[in-house]
Amino acid sequence: MEQYVECGSSSGASTPKKTSTPKKRRNLSLRSNDSTPKKRRNLSLRSNDSTPKKRRNLSPRSDDPSPKKRRNLINSFSNRPRRDSEITTALNYGSEEESDEEEEGIAELAVPRIARMFMDEDDAEVNERSANATLERSPQSPRPADCASTPASPTPVSPTAMEPSNKFQFEWRKFSTPQIEPHLRREPFSQISGPTVSFTRPYEAFIAIWDREIMEMIVRETNIYAQQLATTMLENGTIGPSSRITRWHDTNVNELYTYFAIVLAMGVVIKTRLNEYWNTSNDIFSTPGFSTKMSLDRFYLLSACLHFNNNKDCNSALLTRPQAKLFKIKPIIDHLNRKFSELYSLSQNVALDESLTMWKGWLEINQFIPNKAAKVGIKTFELCESQTGYLWRFEVYAGHDTSAFQEDDPVSGKVPALVLRLLNGLEHKGHTIWMDNYYNSPSLARELKIRGFDCAGTLRTNRQFVPPELASITKNDMIVGQLLGCTSGDVDIVVWRDKNLVAFISTYHALLATKCGDTVKPTVAQDYNLNMGGVDRKDQQLAMYPLERKRHKVWYKKFFRRLLNASVLNSYILLKNQSWAHRQFRKALITDLFTAHRAPAPNSKTIATSVHSPAQYSFMNPEKTDRLRRQCVVCKKRISTYCKACQLAMCTYTCYEPYHTAH
Repeated sequence: MEQYVECGSSSGASTPKKTSTPKKRRNLSLRSNDSTPKKRRNLSLRSNDSTPKKRRNLSPRSDDPSPKKRRNLINSFSNRPRRDSEITTALNYGSEEESDEEEEGIAELAVPRIARMFMDEDDAEVNERSANATLERSPQSPRPADCASTPASPTPVSPTAMEPSNKFQFEWRKFSTPQIEPHLRREPFSQISGPTVSFTRPYEAFIAIWDREIMEMIVRETNIYAQQLATTMLENGTIGPSSRITRWHDTNVNELYTYFAIVLAMGVVIKTRLNEYWNTSNDIFSTPGFSTKMSLDRFYLLSACLHFNNNKDCNSALLTRPQAKLFKIKPIIDHLNRKFSELYSLSQNVALDESLTMWKGWLEINQFIPNKAAKVGIKTFELCESQTGYLWRFEVYAGHDTSAFQEDDPVSGKVPALVLRLLNGLEHKGHTIWMDNYYNSPSLARELKIRGFDCAGTLRTNRQFVPPELASITKNDMIVGQLLGCTSGDVDIVVWRDKNLVAFISTYHALLATKCGDTVKPTVAQDYNLNMGGVDRKDQQLAMYPLERKRHKVWYKKFFRRLLNASVLNSYILLKNQSWAHRQFRKALITDLFTAHRAPAPNSKTIATSVHSPAQYSFMNPEKTDRLRRQCVVCKKRISTYCKACQLAMCTYTCYEPYHTAH
């Protein structure tokens, strides 16, 4: 039997072809007994297709007048004479000799810097031309050490210089094995820490900070402001015969020291209302000592008129916006910063953190810090000694000045510039700066290392120059207790998986680990917990003796009390080696202030001698109610009121203001 097979043609008709040995035709149709037929791939042309698709002919057509150019290099020369260079190329096509010649003309592919940090030194030499290097995230085996109660601070020696040519070019790599010990990389510290002046009594330490020069400045500005306040009240018509300001007389240095002593005593004897301190009744709540030092009205007057800068000297055109906000308290800030740094030399470990003075009223410079006790208030950036909490320098936040920022200089940003300002004067002394992730960055760590500092603390992995392999690591990528890290020679980054993922940066800790109980943690984490609490330690000691009241009308006066309290704590640290208890120190200081600066008896002359204020003439006869009457200088009526400064009779409500406005 003869069998015919269809071949593709343009008309769809079949050309019979006789086969001598017929083959069994493959049945591509579905089987009749298949209950779940599978989808069949139809490999043949449909019989009912009138215009079947043409098969792709891979061979060149003999009748094609313009055949396409084939990719075979040798056959492409069949229709024309060959040049010598083409013959050589064709002979060497695909050979090793040709491959070597091509590689010499191609630039070498460098392995990315961040990928090289996870390579061994031998692998880096072999694979340095490979652009497909992958990150090896297997954790290094940390070498646990015994748990210690003190931070790792062995005797320092000169560190090895490992600084690249470009300051901010970080070449991250794996830590070398064995790792360099921390004390070999830490900056040497040879300073003598402690007070620069010896003191024997609490009063001496306090007077060294609040010397006579600053007290005379406060007295001068307070007296000026009292005159300005009385004049403003007269111009606005808010002053009356019984106003407390009419009984003002100029203060002096001794009275101001007494005022400070009373404020300090309020931090030791805590009451809810101010007038309760002047309770002289014969009961258990009586505190008669306050009334013997100063009257309540005089204390109110000094509190209202206390001032530190002349309002008329405030020229907003010459001040930046942050300077204008702090104008009223700026002299006190500058004075305390200078005194705090002069009287004390910091030890090796220094903490930089922020503190918060509670202020719930409206204030443009208010900040919210949820992990602080005050939550909202006036924020200060403070540099404190880690061990004692001594406040060495501080800066009040009033908005950042971004005018000096340069894009090509990462440390010119607002946060690095703030850190460098606070550390000014401590360069090349070997201090270690402990900071949290708000301040730390690889660029700042390198800048501090160049200036003779070490730094350590937590790190935000989205900072600039952090290797993307570490920045992209999530909590699920690591197991509990696992450590990952890299180094650029002078800056180390360590990622540790505890309950959460924590990243650290350090200039000397490397990837060493410490075993405390059943927990293995990085050495930098243990040292961070021991040294970072300097600012919090200061705040805890100040909270025991609060001077600033919860409700205050003027923000800078409340903040002044906070600074006064911090100065007392610094005075206590200056005498701490003499075994003074904190409460005993404060009580002795208050007693010495009262003894050394007895407040003089109030002057019989009131504000009438220098400030215009209305008053009434005295009675002509004590047994009668008639007062002395004189003719008003404006309306000519006979009245019993007059101006104390002018000594002229005038009507209080109708003639007083027009007369003083005209004259």
